[in-house]
Amino acid sequence: MTSRPSSAPERLGGGDARTVIRSLVGPVYAPTLIEASGSNALLPVIPLLALALGFSVPMTAAITLVFGIAAVLGPIPSGRLMDRVGAQRALVGTGVVLVVTNLVALVVIGRGLAEGPTLVHRVMLVVLLVVMATSSQVWALGRQSYLGGALPAAVRARGMTLFGGMMRIGQVVGPLLGAGVTALGHESWVFALFAVLSGAATIMVAVFMVPGEGRRAPRANATAGGAAGRSRGAPARADAPRRSAARSRLTRGVLARMLVVGLGITPLMMARVNRPTIVPLLGAVLGVDATTISIIFGVSAVLDIALVVPAGVLMDRFGRAAVAVPCSLIMGAGFVLMGVLALRAGTTGGSVAVLALLIPSLLISLGNGLGSGIVMTLGIDVSPVHGRTTYLAWWNTMIGVGRLTAPLLVTVITLLAPVAAAAIASGVLCLGGGAWLARVLPRHTPAPEPRRG
Repeated sequence: MTSRPSSAPERLGGGDARTVIRSLVGPVYAPTLIEASGSNALLPVIPLLALALGFSVPMTAAITLVFGIAAVLGPIPSGRLMDRVGAQRALVGTGVVLVVTNLVALVVIGRGLAEGPTLVHRVMLVVLLVVMATSSQVWALGRQSYLGGALPAAVRARGMTLFGGMMRIGQVVGPLLGAGVTALGHESWVFALFAVLSGAATIMVAVFMVPGEGRRAPRANATAGGAAGRSRGAPARADAPRRSAARSRLTRGVLARMLVVGLGITPLMMARVNRPTIVPLLGAVLGVDATTISIIFGVSAVLDIALVVPAGVLMDRFGRAAVAVPCSLIMGAGFVLMGVLALRAGTTGGSVAVLALLIPSLLISLGNGLGSGIVMTLGIDVSPVHGRTTYLAWWNTMIGVGRLTAPLLVTVITLLAPVAAAAIASGVLCLGGGAWLARVLPRHTPAPEPRRG
């Protein structure tokens, strides 16, 4: 029988919970909002810059796979880095590298756009993307690990959903800032914006984050039983095999729990990754203009952000399944509805086509907003306290596989069928994931916070 994680959250009053959350504004929440705004200011400009530098359309699509590859290969090396130097030093170090790289890109790529692009300028763009992708993995894992140690169990979900909410606000604020900068100057000026915002976030981490979080636990603590044996005159290696066997059993148990939970949450992650691709493509098929599609995305983003706080409260009060299951089912229903309405609406455009895109998009946003922070919260739930950074790295790698394969799924389906079929397939996967989560989450995640009498 699978062992269940500790399910007795500390009881915190509302004032104490708010105090805990406020204490994390400086080290985590504000830097997350600032850095997310910078990266999301640059991301929409990257395809345009690539085309201007001489990349073909297929090559432009290919270089953006750097982020998906980094999501798979980056977490485990990032975890090892933090085990050695601590979360704060890892975040500050990668932040400095990110600032320097963006400033170099501002000069080099800006000159290439002005004087004519060469191979050097194209290589510089690829280098920047690699640094961005690598830094994003270090920052995500470092902040997630830090929150895992800083948040009491009673407010863990609220703290993690707020973390996810800062990222989502950055996804709205960032493109607006980027649009303002490019309107005043040139596309390459967004590099300067990203450098400034990354620098500000790095300074906040250096000032407010407690050093040492995310380090490997001292060996003396990890092997207390062995030390006690040696103090009684026992041989130094007397119980080493026993400790090794116990650690192996723990690791196997954690990985099994991760696989069970990850099997249900991966379809949700894949749907999130595919939404920015499927919705515009279906909009184009339906004859909806680009401005209307952008408005639909904007309205949906507002709904996403509005549910951040309620989602965390629901998770802490009623358990993870109370949020993860409806999130998956509602998103799944939204994608299926979008695909079905798109097939029925045809390509005539007009108000019918707009409604066929808008109503399912709002339904998807309702589910997505309800699941704010759920993936990161579950990662902490299934990871033991000792060696949490390493286990979170494994969890993030599993989720990264879903992020990488999601666009490949859309590509394969659209080669054989209409885009609507990709929407329906994403929805069916979400529905299946929701049913699986309803079965496994109550056994593998903390019980709801007990109600006071």
